[in-house]
Amino acid sequence: MTPDPQTSRQIAQAHCDAWSSRNPQAVADRYAKDATMSMNHGEPMTSQAEIADMAAGFMADFPDLVLTLDTVLVADRHMVYAWTFEGHHTETGNHVKFSGWEEWDLDENLKVTKSLGWYDGADYERQVTGE
Repeated sequence: MTPDPQTSRQIAQAHCDAWSSRNPQAVADRYAKDATMSMNHGEPMTSQAEIADMAAGFMADFPDLVLTLDTVLVADRHMVYAWTFEGHHTETGNHVKFSGWEEWDLDENLKVTKSLGWYDGADYERQVTGE
């Protein structure tokens, strides 16, 4: 199945809703069982369990996190999903707001099979530390 623009937006919104629900498994369930995910050229995660662990870490660091959908582009079963992350860091108390995007490949069931994500890591660190 190839998603149309409306379906693509629904897929991306469901992803944001999963993050904002603070349920790591809900985030992982958006991905195929054998999905790969990498952020900023980092070490790829290669399972739903690793993706859930990553999500749990962000959720622990930002218990009030909200992920907002900015825009979606789609061509065949390839999507670009742009988002804004916002929340207060547990340890520092700092308000953090940063944007990024993910490039997705989708399977026939419209689950993410490959995700390459990008955000400004230096800006993120500055906001977290307050420096």
